[in-house]
Amino acid sequence: MNLGVMLADCGQRYTDRIAVICGDRRITFGELADRGKRLANALRDQGLSKNDRIALFLPNSAELVEAMAGVMLAGGLMVPISTRLTTPEVTYIFEDCEPSFIFFAPQYRDAARAAAANLHNAKLIAMTAPEDGELDFETLIAAGSTEALPPIPPDDDDCVIGYTSGTTGRPKGAIATHRSLIALHGLMNPIECRLSGADRILVTTPMAHRTGLGRVANMFCLGSSIVIMPAFNPAEAIDLIERENITCIGCVPTIARLLMPEIERRPEACASLRAMMATGEVFPVGLKKRLLAALPHLQIFSFFAQTECGFIACLRPEEQGSHPESVGRAVPGVEVRIVDENLNDLPDGEPGEVIVRCGMPGEFMTMREYYNRPDANKETLLEGGWVRTGDVFRRDTDGYLYFVDRAKDMIVSGGLNIYSKEVELALIAHPSVADAAVIGVPDPEYGEAVMAFVQMEDGHTSTEDEMISQCREQIASYKKPKYVRFIDALPVTGTGKVQKQELRRSVESEFAVDAAALA
Repeated sequence: MNLGVMLADCGQRYTDRIAVICGDRRITFGELADRGKRLANALRDQGLSKNDRIALFLPNSAELVEAMAGVMLAGGLMVPISTRLTTPEVTYIFEDCEPSFIFFAPQYRDAARAAAANLHNAKLIAMTAPEDGELDFETLIAAGSTEALPPIPPDDDDCVIGYTSGTTGRPKGAIATHRSLIALHGLMNPIECRLSGADRILVTTPMAHRTGLGRVANMFCLGSSIVIMPAFNPAEAIDLIERENITCIGCVPTIARLLMPEIERRPEACASLRAMMATGEVFPVGLKKRLLAALPHLQIFSFFAQTECGFIACLRPEEQGSHPESVGRAVPGVEVRIVDENLNDLPDGEPGEVIVRCGMPGEFMTMREYYNRPDANKETLLEGGWVRTGDVFRRDTDGYLYFVDRAKDMIVSGGLNIYSKEVELALIAHPSVADAAVIGVPDPEYGEAVMAFVQMEDGHTSTEDEMISQCREQIASYKKPKYVRFIDALPVTGTGKVQKQELRRSVESEFAVDAAALA
């Protein structure tokens, strides 16, 4: 299986149908398949071999979709990289996966070049205005052959490495296969979310992340059209829904929150909108009620998914009223167990870690493994095909799952995963900081916000702005703390482990209003 081959089929079946709309560009399936084939042949002429890593350091754009098409058809292994990452973060990913080619937009040239400084023989491809030593994207496509590509051997069908932060503070690359992405976005999304080739889907989130990439995969598999927002703006999103007759929007709940005032002001502009597919965090009940009050015809599909485990559970539109606080039941083909710390099954109603299985890793919807992470694979990939999620849920007697906590100490802000350890390491890197602990607190706009507790070295002082600036220099801006509290000493257990529950209790009353706003 290969997603590029799925696109090629759509190019023949739906030659004149619009595949991608982004700004002034409108690309048909026939054009996208042709440009993807040309780019794939050009990359192979440049020396690309099967499973070479190809970094895509690009913003949301039509060109990003074209690059994905070419890489897939050529048999490369995509590594989408968020343009919100800092140069040190991009450097770590480059040095971890050692890409053979790096696609970049001109505004990220300095970061791309700096991050690639220690790589050997990596070729840089500029989307426009190439400089010395760089390949030009359009020139490659123009020079690429229109001849059929040689068949790709089916024995290994790795498609994408999605980097996600870990509890150690270092990102890990989860390898998804073509099979798993086709199963998820070509089979399971149509079953659970009722997608088809007739849909026109608005992409509101970064395509370097799982949610945005999923909409591209829907288009490749189903022949649906996608409308890409280079940067999210609520008023522009509603304009696009009305102008382009959008039928489905893929988003995280934070995007829905930001859209809500515009939807309530202009509900008639959303007449074509049939469905909302929301993931990234638990969908707030109050937000669902506001959406359905403004758009009674809207079908909300909220689901629990992970980069590592794919599509796990879905709450369908008809279940939003009867089980509003649930993330739904396991989707067909996915087995779910709730286990204790020793991986023993727990009875219904008891909270425990969710582990999932749908065939062996990489065969259906779960990742195949972490790239170059044997220790993490041993911890996460269990005997018999089970995969640990690190998330704590409880299950009722009807099979509905309810989120309880994050065993991995992760914060979800605006649908983006932020691991507290990564922020803590950024703070501790400051020479005057003795220790730091980070928790998530309720936030009415983003679901959760980052709060840092900082213990300074004796005799040293600092300010909230200085600590936030320290983080901004070390990690992506969206991971920086929104709140900083200075503390004489962090509360610890007898073994020296920080008691984060004590920290949460210390600010519980302060954020009680925010928590109520999320209900």
